[in-house]
Amino acid sequence: MKILMINVVCGVKSTGRICTDLAMQLEKQGHEVKIAYGRDNIPSQYQRFAVRIGSNMDVKMHGLKARLFDGMGMGSKAATEKFIDWVKEYDPDVIHLHNIHGYYINVPVLFDYLKTSGKKVIWTLHDCWSFTGHCTYFNYENCNRWQTGCGGCPQKGVYPVLWGTDHSAENFKLKRSLFTSLSDLTIVTPSVWLENLVKASYMGQYPVQTIHNGIDTSVFKPVKSDVHERLGLVGKKIILGVAAVWDRRKGLDDFLQLSKLIDDSYAIVLVGLKKKQIEKLPEKIIGIRRTDSVAELVELYSAAYVFVNPTYEDNYPTTNLEAIACGTPVITYNTGGSPESANLFGVTLKDKNAGAILEALSSVDSISKSDANLSNEKTIKEYLTLYKEML
Repeated sequence: MKILMINVVCGVKSTGRICTDLAMQLEKQGHEVKIAYGRDNIPSQYQRFAVRIGSNMDVKMHGLKARLFDGMGMGSKAATEKFIDWVKEYDPDVIHLHNIHGYYINVPVLFDYLKTSGKKVIWTLHDCWSFTGHCTYFNYENCNRWQTGCGGCPQKGVYPVLWGTDHSAENFKLKRSLFTSLSDLTIVTPSVWLENLVKASYMGQYPVQTIHNGIDTSVFKPVKSDVHERLGLVGKKIILGVAAVWDRRKGLDDFLQLSKLIDDSYAIVLVGLKKKQIEKLPEKIIGIRRTDSVAELVELYSAAYVFVNPTYEDNYPTTNLEAIACGTPVITYNTGGSPESANLFGVTLKDKNAGAILEALSSVDSISKSDANLSNEKTIKEYLTLYKEML
């Protein structure tokens, strides 16, 4: 079977690692896989899968169009047309979409091809962008405009950032027209939470099922390390946070507040911060720049006393799974699909504030771990079953 995945990144960040984890397992079973991607560097071990769409300049120009004209998915036209020519030559049996936002692919060109290609199409949704006029999540603003056609978007200042005029109502109509034009589409969500939202949207006309993400448990497992010594935290309990981007929606402000409440037996370590953010951190927080080193992440997860994920917007965060696989319990908010993974070995907080996190820290030692299978092998089997059913 020949499978083509399309995602904004390949082998890095959560969705990129999900794609390459799938590709590695599928390859072992004799299938041919390519991952078309738009941006960021590719780790050497995944180069054989990677097919670049466009160039860095295409991404920059597309990003500018999105910022000025609310045109996410409307740039990269020539790059996408060239890519579609390659797809026709490659002739995959299944086209598996992941994140198609991110300033790298022209959505109308892509869907004009898909609806006439006769290909089986799967779309794994990693957020809500496919059924809104602009945003990827609407929880933080408690916005329900996606149910009535969008317009007057309250989230112009967050990804995808908009400097110009709001076109979310027009975008909503265009996306609805494009994304409901396929005769053969199956939607997959990594969480039951997102599955229910999809069913309530215009995408609900298609079959949708949840396949929870898995991780490579041969890599993410408890290991010994010198993290405490290296960070000068010998004798302290590490409260770990990991994110690709840190802002108030990911709970950065709550970590800053938590640092004022914890005693000297604890220390907070945040991974994924920008240099300027690190320079402003209070004494009880150690900041680490974003890393694509899985080995470094495994050491940090394993050394942590607890993994805290105070996210206000999320789907089914793999960071929860990675921490659990490394033997570290999770504290998270009741946000999106985060509880669906955290509850395997952790605590879900109804109240979203630093005080609630502090209170939960006292019960970490009594958290029991389920025997749930976190391995991506289970995820692969479910996708393979889906591929075969479609064919």
